[in-house]
Amino acid sequence: MKGIDCSTPLNAATIKSLVAAGIGFACRYLVPEQYAWKRLTRSEAECITAAGMQIMSVFETSASRPIGGAAAGQEDGAAAYKEAQLIGQPIGTAIYFAVDYDAQPADYNAIETYLRAAGEQIPGYAVGVYGSYAVIEEMARWEVAKHFWQTYAWSCGQKSQKTNVYQYKNDVSMVGICIDLNESFGNEGFWNTEVKKKMSAEDANKIIAFLSAAWRATECLAARDEFHRLANELRKVSGQAEE
Repeated sequence: MKGIDCSTPLNAATIKSLVAAGIGFACRYLVPEQYAWKRLTRSEAECITAAGMQIMSVFETSASRPIGGAAAGQEDGAAAYKEAQLIGQPIGTAIYFAVDYDAQPADYNAIETYLRAAGEQIPGYAVGVYGSYAVIEEMARWEVAKHFWQTYAWSCGQKSQKTNVYQYKNDVSMVGICIDLNESFGNEGFWNTEVKKKMSAEDANKIIAFLSAAWRATECLAARDEFHRLANELRKVSGQAEE
């Protein structure tokens, strides 16, 4: 799937043009309010979703931030988690942390501890890492991330087999904004704002039938109230109206 990443917030018009150009996902910044010029908002996420595109979240405040190690990772992970919860990013999807410079072997230990610390601060979300071929290979070897976004920059023509998303061109002008071009290969950790049913109505109603039988079989008001509550919980998760 073709995709883009950019620091410019997307609006309905630019998203429509991107879709027309064959773009299927957009990677946007999950950063605190002081970085409002590039920050993903809930309304933008809803526009992206409404157009049929997927979203990929990345946290980056400065290019070499991961050199800060565990202390920086704890701070950034907590900030990323706060933003993810604020905009409604679903649990189970990925938050990428950017290593946006030509990291050298001497930096790898700090990057590893940065990612581990960040991961501890984002319960329920999967850690992704953005970086060069060498960064992807090393962080995969150390098992500090589950999703890998490689840039062609600093990669000397090499492409990791671990890569889920590959950034193959930077600073392209498209639909009036500056973007980078990407391609995805699966297991990217994408998300959108659609509320997905966790259970089919058919399965929910089968269970509700048993609860109804239990409701009729007892005279205990507390038990009846609990059976009724459980039945309504099943209706909610299967997209049905409560009764």
